[in-house]
Amino acid sequence: MSNYQYDLVVIGSGPGGEGAAMNAVKQGWRVAVVDERALAGGNCTHLGTIPSKALRQSIRRMMQYNTMPMFRAVGEPRWFSFPEVMKAADDVITKQVQGRTKGYARNRVHTFVGRGKFTSPHEISVTASDGKVTQVSSKHFLLATGSSPYRPENIDFDHPNIFDSDSILALDSTPRNIIIYGAGVIGCEYASIFCGLDTRVDLVNTREWLMNFLDDEISDALSYHLRDLNVMVRHNEEYESVTTGANGVTLELKSGKRIHAEALLWCNGRSGNTKNMGLEDIGLETDSRGQIQVNKDYQTAIPHIYAAGDVIGWPALAGAAYDQGRFAASHMCGMTDQYRVDDVATGIWTIPEISFVGKNERELTEQKIPYEIGRAYFKDTARAHISGEEVGMLKILFHQETLQILGIHCFGAEAAEIIHIGQAIMNQEGEANSIKYFVRTTFNYPTMAEAYRIASMNGLNRVSREHRRFEDKQR
Repeated sequence: MSNYQYDLVVIGSGPGGEGAAMNAVKQGWRVAVVDERALAGGNCTHLGTIPSKALRQSIRRMMQYNTMPMFRAVGEPRWFSFPEVMKAADDVITKQVQGRTKGYARNRVHTFVGRGKFTSPHEISVTASDGKVTQVSSKHFLLATGSSPYRPENIDFDHPNIFDSDSILALDSTPRNIIIYGAGVIGCEYASIFCGLDTRVDLVNTREWLMNFLDDEISDALSYHLRDLNVMVRHNEEYESVTTGANGVTLELKSGKRIHAEALLWCNGRSGNTKNMGLEDIGLETDSRGQIQVNKDYQTAIPHIYAAGDVIGWPALAGAAYDQGRFAASHMCGMTDQYRVDDVATGIWTIPEISFVGKNERELTEQKIPYEIGRAYFKDTARAHISGEEVGMLKILFHQETLQILGIHCFGAEAAEIIHIGQAIMNQEGEANSIKYFVRTTFNYPTMAEAYRIASMNGLNRVSREHRRFEDKQR
C-alpha cells in the first residue's frame, strides 16, 4: 500500500476540479487529482455538457440542411439515426480528453484512477478497479465529484427502454416516439434533439410553465417553438406509475392520463455524487439530494475541505464550476483574487438556444424596480437574413432613470455567445454600466452583435417617449 503526501488533492476531474488543480499547481503546490475514470474530464466531458451539446450541434446542422431551400436543389432531405449523430460527439469527447490529459501532465499534476474515500480528515484511500488501495494524504481537499440523474426507486432503469440523461447516450436506435419526463434544462434540450431526429416527443412538465426561472416572454417563446417542432408539451402533470411491455413504456399520470411510447427518458432532478466517500465518518453532512453546503469561500464545515461544481448545487453550470474551483484554490493559497461566480450567464442549448444574465421582468416587478425594455428581433437583422436563422430576439432590461442594465435575455441562434457582450458591460461600475454604451459603439455589420444597438435604441426611444408624455401631463 503506497502513501503519498500533497498540498491539495482534488476528487473529481470535471471543470471544478480542473480549475482548482490548475490554479493551485501554478502557485507551486503539490497537487493530485483522483477520479474513478481513467480518462480525464469528469461527467461534463463524458456524460453531460460535451456529448449532449455536440449531439445537438450535429442535429442542428441536419435540420438546417433539411429546411434550407438551397440544399433542396442538390438532394432530398436526409435523416440520420441517433447512433450515427453520436459519432460526432465521440470525436469531440476524444479531443477534450486529450487536451485535459496533456494539461495535467504538462503541469505535473499527479492523477490517481479509483474511488476516493476519506479515512480521516486529512487522508483518503483510493481503491482502483482491480482492488489495489493507495493511501493519499493532503493539507487541503477539494470535492468536485459532480452530480448524477435522480432515479426514483419505483422505476426500473434496468429496462432497455427506460433511460436517464446519462444512459440515453448509449441508445442504439432512434425511437419513433419518446416520453421525456421533466421539462427542466436537460428535458427541454433533449426534446429539441429528438424532434430534430423526427421522433415524436411527449414532454411532461411537473410545473405550470417551462423553466420558471426564465423570463416569462422567453419561456413562452420556447413553448411555442417546441410545439412548432411537433413536441407535445404537457404542463402540471406528475407521474403515478411506469409500466413496461414488449412494445414500449406506458407512463400513467396522477391526472388519469396514460401516455405510451417506445422509450422513456427520465430528466427530473439530479443528486450530488457523495455516496460512499466516507464523508459521514469525518463529520461532513450532505442534504437529501447528496449536495454539500459551503460558505462564500467554498469551504465546507471542515475548513480545509472545499467543494465546487454540481455537488454544491446552484447554479450547476460547467463554466461556473471551473471558476468556483479556481476561487477555492485561490482562497486555500491565501490569494485575494476575485472571480465573478455569483452573476454568471446561463446557457440552455435548446433549438433555438437560450441565454440570460441578471434579473428578469418578474423579479424586477416583485422588487418594485422601475425598468424599461429594449428589444431587437433577429428577423430584422441582416446577419440573420444571411444565415437563414431569423427566429429569436435580444431583450435588454434597464432602469428607467439611471439606464443601468439590469438583465439581458436572448433567444435564438448563438444566444449563448451573444450574451457575453452584454454581460461585460453589465458588470462595469457606475455610468459605464449603461444601455447608452450600445448606441455609442459601432458594431461590425452584418453581425448578430448589432442586435444590442437595435435593442438599445428601441429601449431609449421608449424612455424618451414616456418622458415626453410625463412632461406634457405636468404642463
